[in-house]
Amino acid sequence: MSGNAAVFIDAGYFDRVARDCGSPRIDFGRLAAELARPDALLRAYYYGCLPYLSPVPTPDEEERFEGKRRFFSAMNRLNRFEVREGKLEYRGTDRESSRPIFEQKRVDIHLGVDLVLLAVKQRIHRAILITGDSDFLPAIRAAKNEGVVIHLFHGAGPQQPHRDLWEEVDERAYITPELLSGFLLSDSPTPSANAAAPAKGRGFGSFYSLAGTHARAGYPSGRGWPDGLPVVDGEEEA
Repeated sequence: MSGNAAVFIDAGYFDRVARDCGSPRIDFGRLAAELARPDALLRAYYYGCLPYLSPVPTPDEEERFEGKRRFFSAMNRLNRFEVREGKLEYRGTDRESSRPIFEQKRVDIHLGVDLVLLAVKQRIHRAILITGDSDFLPAIRAAKNEGVVIHLFHGAGPQQPHRDLWEEVDERAYITPELLSGFLLSDSPTPSANAAAPAKGRGFGSFYSLAGTHARAGYPSGRGWPDGLPVVDGEEEA
């Protein structure tokens, strides 16, 4: 029986997964609507942060900040899409690489509150999460107690989700270059000939079935995603 579904996108995590898939430019409106099928999309939420601005911003910092602000504004104009802004805080410099370390704040609480409120008000019966963070476990458990089915889309290799998160959700599927190739913006490069885009009208049935290939059979690699992983890549702020 179909009903309403909501999509919850952890922007920092999605950016890392997409980078591993070749950094395609994604039409998020189409992606969210397709992920919700066969249910109706109630709303999609995108949780991210504007780039960090130092006390005396450099021209490069100001340019990145303004570019991301325009991106968030465009996302908010998508049908049934809502951006939830957190705050990026500077945490010093990595000793080995000398790269700046940033940490996303408020993103976890925004996502958790949205998920729980929609569940307890019975606005959705299915939630699609794109994240790898185990901090969402209390919210996920609360939603499951209200009868909401939790489906996790996640990356592989370095971007695999935390073990506890992977085991807690109801269904799982990988985010692959082939999956994302079906949702490129029209002005993006044409996907390669061997990239299999979802067939028109088919939905994500075949990708959802991927969950069954490793569901309950064992966590993909046997190690967990580190809790509180900081955002250390400057490109993620662009």
